[in-house]
Amino acid sequence: MFAQPSDAILARLMTLHPKLIDLSLDRVVALLDKLGNPHHRLPPVVHIAGTNGKGSVGAYMRAALESAGYRVHAYTSPHLVRFHERVRLAGELIDEQYLADCLQRCEDANGGEPITYFEITTVAAFLAFAETPADILLLEVGLGGRLDATNLIDQPAVTVITPVSIDHQQFLGDTLAEIAGEKAAIQKRGVPSVIGPQPPEAAAVIDGYAARVGAPTFRHGRSFSVETLPGGMVYSAGGRMMLPRPVLPGAHQIDNAATAIAALERLKGFTITEMDLANGLMNAQWPARMQQLKTGPLIEMLPEGWELWLDGGHNAAAGEVIAAHAAEHWADRPLWLVTGMLNNKQADLFLAAFEGVAEGVRTVTIPGEPASYSAAETATIAARAGLRAEPAEDVRSAIAAIAAIASSRQKPARILICGSLYLAGRVLSENG
Repeated sequence: MFAQPSDAILARLMTLHPKLIDLSLDRVVALLDKLGNPHHRLPPVVHIAGTNGKGSVGAYMRAALESAGYRVHAYTSPHLVRFHERVRLAGELIDEQYLADCLQRCEDANGGEPITYFEITTVAAFLAFAETPADILLLEVGLGGRLDATNLIDQPAVTVITPVSIDHQQFLGDTLAEIAGEKAAIQKRGVPSVIGPQPPEAAAVIDGYAARVGAPTFRHGRSFSVETLPGGMVYSAGGRMMLPRPVLPGAHQIDNAATAIAALERLKGFTITEMDLANGLMNAQWPARMQQLKTGPLIEMLPEGWELWLDGGHNAAAGEVIAAHAAEHWADRPLWLVTGMLNNKQADLFLAAFEGVAEGVRTVTIPGEPASYSAAETATIAARAGLRAEPAEDVRSAIAAIAAIASSRQKPARILICGSLYLAGRVLSENG
């Protein structure tokens, strides 16, 4: 991939703060003020926080809104291959020239002052969203909520909190209650708050914060519910609505879809039909979330009839969800893992979920990530978690090793590359 002007600017922005993550709103507020406060000129905003499922909920909402004819901005992170993936303007990824222009204006206005990469690039996204006409902005929190750079929208149209679990403890707190408190703080007075399935400890904190600020809540299992049928799903919120199953695989996607529908129902001034909701569930796209790879050089390495899948889940809750899906739907053939993880993740808990589900795992170091566990370290953790594990030099070597072991068996196998969005992004890039 050829270097572009935005790449050089992004590289410079990485050097503006000694810490990659330093949660604060002061620096963002100051820069936004220098740029004329573009965050005050946005279309209606749906602000989405949570540990798992933020991207999927946003993907369902975007697909349904676009089916209804609305122009949708969307902000997500991290990107998988190119930064441009983070900023979608009225349905299209931001183009290179405009991205470089927005980044340059932010760099010039900041004047070399300390600011984190996420903060200054979020300000650049706000510039683009404010200057490009659209009907709605789906705004995903980067980390936490209370001090996240996105939490400067005084009056969003709706807030959404997807399932909360233990992750990013070094920034958000060591307990589920502390982490839930950080995410609950995106709720605003008078703004409908749609809450996905939560552990009781997290639900109590989120409900308590909503009550204190005066945010009306619409919680999964209380205000709306969903049940799975062989041919689809039934969403209930007063009435019952028969809908197709979401295109994204996994039982957890049923709950994500219901949360998205509940959020769409809370939007005032938007007309979204049952057909639009069905189209949203069937047409949502969210790469590296239980994504089957069907072409590319990695596929060409596989014996005939084998499958290769990719998922960026990286915490304990994600491991449980992926393993449960594999146990229920993938029992037809042996499952092998190729795993690389960052050293700030609970690798032991993520991998332990696959004991008795996966035949074995080949571990890799995530290329270009200083915070990656080494392949040997991940293999040791996997072995302690009850898996047969060996390190590999890279993903291609891992796949080749698995194919050499398992290809002599009559039944084709399935390989899942998992453990990190950064690893998933590298795989997508290298596999074309």
